[in-house]
Amino acid sequence: MTSSPASPLYVLIHGAWHGGWCWGPVAERLRRAGAEVHAPTLPGLGERAGELSPDITLDTFIKDMQEYLSSHDLRNVVLVGHSFGGLVIAGLADRVRERISRLVYLDAFLLPAGTSTFATLPEGMAEKLERAAQPAGGIPPVRPEQLGLTDPADQEFVGTWMTPHPVGTYRSPLKLDHPLGNGLPAAYLRCAEPPFKGTAASYDWARRTFGDAWTWRDLPAGHDAMVSHPDLVADALLNLGRPSRTESAAPSHRP
Repeated sequence: MTSSPASPLYVLIHGAWHGGWCWGPVAERLRRAGAEVHAPTLPGLGERAGELSPDITLDTFIKDMQEYLSSHDLRNVVLVGHSFGGLVIAGLADRVRERISRLVYLDAFLLPAGTSTFATLPEGMAEKLERAAQPAGGIPPVRPEQLGLTDPADQEFVGTWMTPHPVGTYRSPLKLDHPLGNGLPAAYLRCAEPPFKGTAASYDWARRTFGDAWTWRDLPAGHDAMVSHPDLVADALLNLGRPSRTESAAPSHRP
């Protein structure tokens, strides 16, 4: 299925420990605005937790979502990646650029090509996560409050649904054949209240690397903004997804 020019098409990729379930409130708002929305779940997570394996790598994630876009014949896609999902959409842009109209990194991780997530963590953190990994290859979820969630209902919801994340995706490097983003229009939405320490280095690196070539915005929300502030996230995505929108007219964050 392919959206018409007047009806934007969003594919929402979740982050670590999450699943497509986390996009429910945002997807509902986007659909009410007339958009087509897909929120698939990555292998080994959410309703696919039974697939968890030490053999799952970042490349597994990217290939799985590449097959999803192809099997649904999705084109002119506004591709959104939250947190660890930023690495997945970076890989998709490298492989299926022709299916994508825009990239949106929502408080996302980004890496130079050939670098693994573990290689970017503070000293001792990778070893700690390796020790925590379960025999099936999963890193246990963090506490919901560590994701910027302050409302008890949000904490309970996310805490109930989170599942272990495949450790192999942290060990494996991001493999790219083209410069990151592959020349596609891109925006970075930073969740700034409070800032998330886990993605701070990614944000700083991307700002230095891409500068004014990307659109930059701060959202007054914590890291799991799609859960805590779905109206805010949906409005930002609708603004970015409008076909008539130009980069020069876009509101942007200037440090």
